[in-house]
Amino acid sequence: MRKPFGEILLEEGVINREELEEVLKIKEKSPLRIGQIIQKRGLAEEADVLRALANQYGYKYEAKLSFHGDPIFDRVPRELIERNRVIPIQKKGKTVTVAVANPSEIHAMDDIRQYLKGHKVNFVMSSETEIMRIIHANFQQASATAEEVMEGLGGDEYADLDSLSEDTMDLANEAPIIRMVNAILSQGVQERASDIHIEPYEKTLEIRYRIDGILHRRLSPPRMIHAGVVSRIKIMANMNIAENRLPQDGRIKIKLSGKEVDIRVSTIPTRYGERVVMRLLNKTDVKFSLQTLGFYPDVESNIRRVISEPNGIILVTGPTGSGKSTTLYAVLSELNQSERNIMTAEDPVEYEIPGVSQTQVQEKIGLTFAHCLRTMLRQDPDIIMVGEIRDQDTARIAIQAALTGHLVLSTLHTNDAPAAVTRLIDMGIEPYLITSTVRAVVAQRLVRVICPHCKTTYKPPAGELKDLGISPAQLKKGVLYRGEGCDQCVGTGYQGRNGLYEFMEVDTQVQRAILQGKDSEQIREAAEKEGMLTLLDYGRRKVIDGLTTPEEVLRVS
Repeated sequence: MRKPFGEILLEEGVINREELEEVLKIKEKSPLRIGQIIQKRGLAEEADVLRALANQYGYKYEAKLSFHGDPIFDRVPRELIERNRVIPIQKKGKTVTVAVANPSEIHAMDDIRQYLKGHKVNFVMSSETEIMRIIHANFQQASATAEEVMEGLGGDEYADLDSLSEDTMDLANEAPIIRMVNAILSQGVQERASDIHIEPYEKTLEIRYRIDGILHRRLSPPRMIHAGVVSRIKIMANMNIAENRLPQDGRIKIKLSGKEVDIRVSTIPTRYGERVVMRLLNKTDVKFSLQTLGFYPDVESNIRRVISEPNGIILVTGPTGSGKSTTLYAVLSELNQSERNIMTAEDPVEYEIPGVSQTQVQEKIGLTFAHCLRTMLRQDPDIIMVGEIRDQDTARIAIQAALTGHLVLSTLHTNDAPAAVTRLIDMGIEPYLITSTVRAVVAQRLVRVICPHCKTTYKPPAGELKDLGISPAQLKKGVLYRGEGCDQCVGTGYQGRNGLYEFMEVDTQVQRAILQGKDSEQIREAAEKEGMLTLLDYGRRKVIDGLTTPEEVLRVS
């Protein structure tokens, strides 16, 4: 009988008993596996969790895989390899070694045994990232990087493109263009890009990927292929390829590297041609849960308490790209139960949540946030989520909804939590209505997480600690952490992002400050007296715990 995973984690010293009990409580309400929760909470490194998992199933754990191809590997369908992350990596005599990311995928493992019939199959475990690296390098012809495709296009092919007529449909359907666009998209998914920018200038064409919130220049193809690339993307997004004088929006649904990806496409005319930005929404990997967003237990428990209220307004604030929508989706996932009627008005609807009625705002036809909100109140809702409160009309209807027994979730574009109050007052909302309805405000930022594959310690200089307001006594073993840069993080030293949060509950002290007409700084002082952690305070904790670096915290706070 297989030993419970939690007991193996304890035996190997990956986590302690108290941490295990905490993880098991979270698991009761979360779709994530125990190992994923442990990593998201920063309790252990991925390698430690995978090593314990391999131990549970009796497999060897390989942190780094080496691939030695063999003709027999062609028997295994690529679809099986990509979908289930099982990959043959070596053959010695009659024994084939197969790497797996999830040893509980017994059906996929049985399938691969059938395809390799006549051979003994020896399974080893590795991380999904490492297995995908091998897949992309050896099992996907279409997964070549955009740089490789660009280098593979000979001068003759470029010359042919340059000599084509102005018929953009013909240009878009040329094989080199199709290969280039496919490679750009595939590389974006492989590198975990959230956005791909295609930017034309007078003599150059720049392609940049936004990875973990930072733009990285990836390649500069010949300027002559710009029209073909843009037209190909427009065809895929069902946009008008003949219109290049006005901005356009479109959407592409595609499967790349075994993952379903929803791509929002936006074009805008510039002096040297159309600029394209593609937002990549990876629907396969996304799971919304409060446990995975980077909340410390004290803040998470406060959030759970306020969202359990039957009515009121809860606001999430921060600049564009700070993860506000993800936080709201996580809250909705927590509240999503069959006995509740949950409705949303969004612009756009980024992810679909089963059991939640989601409406796409379309201002061109008059379907604004305020119009949606008014109509929703006639649909017998329990919980309403409004993508953003932009004007007084929307704010007043949201307040009316809260006063009549609904829980309202929404966002505001302010820099911190106290500024949300002054923003509502600037919109013309009376202070007494704010204190009567707003239960809490959560301000947030996203910081990059140190890459676990190249994470190392260092002794920080006094000046670095002073900038962040950390004393040497607060450090664990007198060190901080940073990433040295490796293949897994594309040399950046970071992989993934995590949240910094500022939770302000509108309690008695804050209410008094609002009613007395205090400004945001005075409201902040009242909240801090009640124990509110600022974004910078939260960032310090993340730095000391080794999740991010001082530079990242100072960059966003």
